[in-house]
Amino acid sequence: MILTRRTLFARAALTGVAALTPRLAFAAAPGDARFVFIILRGAMDGMTAVMPVGDPAYAPLRGALARPAGESIPLDATFALHPAMPRFAAMYKVSEALVVHAVASPYRERSHFDAQNVLETGGTAAYALKGGWLNRLVAALPESREPAIAIAVTVPMVLRGPAPVTSYAPSALPDANDDLLHRVAGLYEQDALLHPLWSEAMDARTLAQGGDGPKSDPAALGKLAAKFLAQPTGPRIAVIELLGWDTHAQQAGRLANQLKQLDAVFGALHDGLGSAWAHTTVLAATEFGRTAAVNGTGGTDHGTGGAAFMAGGAVAGGRVVADWPGLSAAQLYENRDLRPTTDLRSMMLGAAAGSFGVDPARLSEVLFPGSGVKEIAGLVRA
Repeated sequence: MILTRRTLFARAALTGVAALTPRLAFAAAPGDARFVFIILRGAMDGMTAVMPVGDPAYAPLRGALARPAGESIPLDATFALHPAMPRFAAMYKVSEALVVHAVASPYRERSHFDAQNVLETGGTAAYALKGGWLNRLVAALPESREPAIAIAVTVPMVLRGPAPVTSYAPSALPDANDDLLHRVAGLYEQDALLHPLWSEAMDARTLAQGGDGPKSDPAALGKLAAKFLAQPTGPRIAVIELLGWDTHAQQAGRLANQLKQLDAVFGALHDGLGSAWAHTTVLAATEFGRTAAVNGTGGTDHGTGGAAFMAGGAVAGGRVVADWPGLSAAQLYENRDLRPTTDLRSMMLGAAAGSFGVDPARLSEVLFPGSGVKEIAGLVRA
């Protein structure tokens, strides 16, 4: 358990603030639902991950990138999946996965930091909102079980805010022996603030025993998240971060490896959650897409429209959701990017509202205040 200064003091200082977030009415008890948000940091190239092979302008724009090593996996008449994602393809085949394409947040510049802030806060511009949209979702849910968890060294912005959350990351250091842990527990025993936090950290450590793996192994992170979420009294919301999606050069091999890792996370969640997979929604999104044309170093540069993934037993999958704008020169955004036709926040709203049985109109104002965002309906099974 990573107990940051923010974790220590937010629980005491902001509990009253969390009480100000309106609790929402649920269509059904949300206790069985699990929600996982995977942040793909660095700007994933959605047009290589999910290739618009049916668009006649695609192959001329993409050149060698339009022909990944291995056979692409057809999804429908227009789109094909990169061959590095067989587990996701298997979920898609049984209607437990889908793609939303030509999607983007409201951000229209090309800074990773600002774009990630918009992705995680849910604002219309960088730093327009404080705190993360997923923390606001946590605050609106009935208080039960363990707090939402980030499988990360620190709590990412999407989970920051007044609602209690926690984080856990496998340590590269040797495990502390039981005698040391017992002594520390004794030091905190009479401390009203630190004792419950220490107890929570020890509970997380016990729960994670056997689930740790190298911090650089995304599959291990997926297994660890599943281990927490599968517990009857464990958290119901988790965040995983995957880095390395900024493919300016030699993209073909690098992106294939990244997609293989993402596929492994989907597979680890599926396998580790067991029967809980039937009630799970996993959403994977990135801060912006990449340029339509390949650059001079075999990569792509910062763009706009891209693709996002959903998987889980609760997902109404087997389809690509897209108002496809086309890739001819006249249809590109700023003459260089896939034009976004869908607001990523609509996907987030539809996924969250469907997962927890919440009225999307009311949830929109909680997650994305003042935006008027409407959900993509039907992403999650009724």
